[in-house]
Amino acid sequence: MSQGEKKAGLLRRTSSSKKPLKEKVVLMYDEIFAKEDPSKNNPRFWDELFLMKVNLEYLESKLESVDGEEVQRIQDNINSLFHHCVQALGEEHQIKVVNALQTLCALFRGVHQKNKSASGFDIINMLMGFDKAEKRMKDLMERLDSLVCGDGSESLKSLCLKLLLCLVTVTDNISQNTILEYVMINSIFEAILQILSDVSSRGQHGYDAVVLLALLVNYRKYESVNPYIAKLSIVDDEPTLDGMGVVVHQALMEYNRQYKDKEEENQGGFFSTLTSMVGNMFIADADEKLSVQTNEAILLALYEAVHLNRNFITVLAQSHPEIDIPTTTVTPTTPTPTTPLGTTPPSLDMMNNPELPLDPNLQTSNLLITFLKYASIVMQDTKDEHRLNSARLCLIILTCIAEDQYADAFLHDDNMNFRVNLHRMPMRHRKKPVDKNTPSRPLVCAVLDLMVEFVVTHMMKEFPMDLYLRCVQIIHKLLCYQKKCRVRLHYTWRELWSALINLLKFLLSNETTLLAKYNIFHLALMVVNLFNMFITYGDTFLPTSNSYDELYYEIVRMHQVFDNLYCMVLRVSTNTGQWKEAASKVTHALINVRAIINHFNPKIESYAAVNHISQLSEEQVLEVVRSNYDTLTLKLQDGLDQFERYSEQPKEAAFFKELVRSISLNVRKNVSLNTLSQDVLLKEFSTIS
Repeated sequence: MSQGEKKAGLLRRTSSSKKPLKEKVVLMYDEIFAKEDPSKNNPRFWDELFLMKVNLEYLESKLESVDGEEVQRIQDNINSLFHHCVQALGEEHQIKVVNALQTLCALFRGVHQKNKSASGFDIINMLMGFDKAEKRMKDLMERLDSLVCGDGSESLKSLCLKLLLCLVTVTDNISQNTILEYVMINSIFEAILQILSDVSSRGQHGYDAVVLLALLVNYRKYESVNPYIAKLSIVDDEPTLDGMGVVVHQALMEYNRQYKDKEEENQGGFFSTLTSMVGNMFIADADEKLSVQTNEAILLALYEAVHLNRNFITVLAQSHPEIDIPTTTVTPTTPTPTTPLGTTPPSLDMMNNPELPLDPNLQTSNLLITFLKYASIVMQDTKDEHRLNSARLCLIILTCIAEDQYADAFLHDDNMNFRVNLHRMPMRHRKKPVDKNTPSRPLVCAVLDLMVEFVVTHMMKEFPMDLYLRCVQIIHKLLCYQKKCRVRLHYTWRELWSALINLLKFLLSNETTLLAKYNIFHLALMVVNLFNMFITYGDTFLPTSNSYDELYYEIVRMHQVFDNLYCMVLRVSTNTGQWKEAASKVTHALINVRAIINHFNPKIESYAAVNHISQLSEEQVLEVVRSNYDTLTLKLQDGLDQFERYSEQPKEAAFFKELVRSISLNVRKNVSLNTLSQDVLLKEFSTIS
C-alpha cells in the first residue's frame, strides 16, 4: 500500500479496478478544501465533523499540499474550520472537545509547515482571518484556560497543554511566531501556576506546564514587554514556587537515576562489558545525547526561575528525603508518549507529600544537590554541542546562585551539612572514588568540588575557554562572599590551588595553539587574581593559620610555573602585538606571587645548606615560611573582591536565542500528533452521551 493511500484513509479494496473507499472524515476534509461552503448543503456539517475521529495525518498533509492560489480560494473554509474548532471547545460533549483540540493542532502545524517563508500576518489571515483574529484567539485562550483550570478530565487538560506546546513551537525561532502576540495579551500564566500549585495536577501535567512557561518567557524577551517575565519575577506564593521546584527536581533526579543505572550496567563485569560494548558505542551514546538535548528545557525553566525570581532561591534549599526512585513506574491512566530522560513519572510526586515518614537515618536532598549531581554528569563530556550547551547553562545557573546573598548564606551554613556524591570523569591516573567516603559538609564545598573537577578534567585540545572563564568566576564570587562575611570554610583548599596551578601550566604548554583562538591572558589573569585573593585576604576566610602557610608552601613548591608564566607575559607585553595590554595586566598581577617566591626561596635554600639537607620535607619548608613572614613585603592590590554582576543582555542573548531554538525543535518533535493518544482519549469519553 502506498503512503498516499494510507493518508487517504483506506478502508478496503474490493478489486484492483475499483478505487479505495475513503473514511467519512476524509471526505468531509475534502469538502473543506473545495471552494464551496461545506455547510451550504449540509447544515449539520460542523456538528458531524467533530463527532468523527480525527485523521491528523491526512488533514495536516492536505494543508501542506495547498499552493498559493488555492489558499485564497479556500481561506473562508479554513477560517470557518478554525472558528468551529474554538466553538467546539465549549461543548459539553467531550468527544467533540478532544477532536477540536486535535484539529487545531493539525491546523497550526499544517499551515506553518506550508508557509514557512510567509509572514506571521499572512498565517494569521489564512488560519482565522486578520479582522477576526483578535476575537478568535481571545475565545481560544479563554476556553483553554477554563479547560485547564476546570474540574474536567485530566486527559483533556493534558491535551490542552500539548496544543499550547504545539502552538508555541510551530516556528523554529519562537520570537517570529506572531500568533504568540495573542498568547501574551490573553495570558494563561495563572492557569500554569494553578497546575504547579496543586499536588495532583502537578504530578500529571507539571513537566509540560514548566516547559511551556520557560518557552513563553523567551518570546521576544529583549524586544518588547513580555508579561510572562514580569509575572514570573513577582510570584511569591510558596506552594506555587515549591511546585515548580518539585517538577524540576524530579525531572533532574530521574535523569540522574537513569544515568546511574546505565553506568552500573556498563560496569557490570567483564562479560557484560564485552557483550554490550558494540551496542553502547551506538545506542547508548545516541540515547545520552538525545536525553541531554531534551533536558535543556527543564534546565532553561530552572534558569528563568533562579534568574527572574529571587523568592525561588529559597526553593533550592527545600529539603526532601532522598528516595531511590523505583525502576518500574506505575502506568498513569492516560498513556504519555515515550519521553526521553528528564520527563518524570507522576509517582514521584510522593516527594511532595507532607505526610511522608522521615527516617532519621535517611540522607536528605534538595533541588540544589540534585542539580549539582546533574551538572557533574553533563559537564563531563563537552565535545557534543548539546552537552556543551547544557554545561554552559549549568554554569550560568551557578553564577546566578553564587552572587545571590541568600543563596550564599544557605551554601555556607555550617548547620546544614549534606553528603553530595558528584559524578567524576573516569581518568587513568586516579582511583574511582567510593561514594560512602564523601563527608557531610556545607553545600558550597560541593560547588567548589564541581568547579575543581571541571578544571582538572577539561585541559584538552578542544579547550572549552568559555566554560573555564565561568568556572573561575564562580569560584571568585564565592571567595568574595567568604571574605565579606568572614566565613572560615573547612575545605581542602590545596586541591583547588593545585588545579589552578595545573591550569596555568596547561596554558603555558599550549600557548601557540590556544592564542590562535583565545585570549588566554584573560583567563590567566583571573586565575592569578584568585591567588591574590588568598594572599591578600586569606587570613580572613581560610579556616586556620596553617591553611595560610600551606598556600605559601604551594606557591613556593610550584614556583617554576609562576616563573614561566612571568617570562611569557613579560615577553608578550614588551613586544608590539594584539595581546600586549592583556599580557601586561598579568605581569602586574603577579607582583605579590613573585615577591613570595623571591622572598622564601633563598631562605629555604639557606636553611637546607645550613642544616646539610638535600631535600626538605613539607614540614621543614612550612617552618621556614612561618618564621619568615615578618620580613615579607607585599603590595595591596585594589579591586580583588569586586566582580561584574551577571547580566543576560547583551552578552548571553545569542546563546539563549540558539538554545531556545534547539529546545523548541525538540519539543515540537516530541509532541508529535501521533502521540496524542487519540484512541485512548476517545475510549475514555465513549460513555459520555
